[in-house]
Amino acid sequence: MTNFFTFMQNRRRRGIAFLILIIAVGLVLYSVVQVEADEPGVAPSTGMICTENATATFTLTAKEGYISLTDGNVIYMWSYADGTDDFQHPGPILCVNEGDMVTVVLHNDLPVDTSIVFPGQANVLANGVPMEPQFNGAGELVSMTNVATANGGSMTYEFVADQPGTYVYQSGTNPGVQTQMGLFGGLVVRPALGADYAYNDADTKFNPDTEYIMMLSEIDPLMHQAIERGESFDMSDYNARYFLINGRTFPDTLAPNNASWLPAQPYSSMAHIHPYDVVQNPDPALDRFIGMGVESYPFHPHAFNARVVGRDGRLTAGPNGEDMTEERFSIPVNPGQTADALYEWTDVYGWDENTFPVDIPSDQNLVTGLFYGSPFLGNQDTVPVGAHSVNQCGEFYHIAHNHALQQITGWGVVLVGQVTFTRIDPPLPNNCP
Repeated sequence: MTNFFTFMQNRRRRGIAFLILIIAVGLVLYSVVQVEADEPGVAPSTGMICTENATATFTLTAKEGYISLTDGNVIYMWSYADGTDDFQHPGPILCVNEGDMVTVVLHNDLPVDTSIVFPGQANVLANGVPMEPQFNGAGELVSMTNVATANGGSMTYEFVADQPGTYVYQSGTNPGVQTQMGLFGGLVVRPALGADYAYNDADTKFNPDTEYIMMLSEIDPLMHQAIERGESFDMSDYNARYFLINGRTFPDTLAPNNASWLPAQPYSSMAHIHPYDVVQNPDPALDRFIGMGVESYPFHPHAFNARVVGRDGRLTAGPNGEDMTEERFSIPVNPGQTADALYEWTDVYGWDENTFPVDIPSDQNLVTGLFYGSPFLGNQDTVPVGAHSVNQCGEFYHIAHNHALQQITGWGVVLVGQVTFTRIDPPLPNNCP
């Protein structure tokens, strides 16, 4: 019995060490590639990447491909590529302006019929006529809108983006299967008030350098395996085992946008912000949440609450304009739902390294970690000889994750799910990379 307890204790220690190693490796990878990713002419390492053009005309190609998960598994997926580009998951983030006539041309390279619906958009046309549900010869509904036929079919959808906010686009054909296979993406409509506002309301102003998107989804690998083999799958057996942010699992969620080792998964979910400052950084960050699973996701950004200012592309206001925004410790994101949340990091307690009387142990008793130094923004101590640190300039890293603990796992492995981090740099100006 003693040997058993010793074994379990050692196993627990190894497990904790492994989790710490995963977090550290993720942050190191983020740090190593950040400077390269921020060079002129390439996408920033963090933040939402828009696919946009002056005419609000897009071509999406439904394709099959594969994504990599951090437990080593490779999953067969369907998704939308940008025009003739390679497969990516999730689909491109389409950014348009309020009042634009949006045109989306769908080409279908999949072996099944498919389509796109645009929840929240009115009067959508399909090949120039109002979209309408499709039925088979037995009168059964097979698609919520007009389809692009399998193996080369096309369909053109048009609508006026008359309401700002965050939306999703997704398959309207057998969506219980096709959406879970990965046929979805984000649609952002910028308000007439300006691109640094979430809605046409002065209280929704944000810092456009800190705009993020969190597309939350899930995977049942057995369903994907059956579809890849051309087999039928009984959806009553559906059981999500992987939970993703922007098509990635932790710690790949920390990798920068367009990380070279994730060629089919271009979008990071790492947030990189600065403390609130009335002069240097007066506007909050914005996170756009999209729920694309069949489960609800209670997402929690640590260290601060978030102020939800929009739901499903509508400002959180009452019928007479009453302010219905809400401070949320955990933001519930339900299937098919979107939420727009503003947040900032403020040193509300006025912490200072001299605040707490702490007896510093003698050198021989010091234990240093990967974030060795003062726990206060901007301060770093000298790293002891032989030690290594991933703290570059005195920044903080706060975890952000799903509060449903099963959904931070990947097929039972802890911390291979909906987990990411927020990096908070010392106040501006600073020497942070």
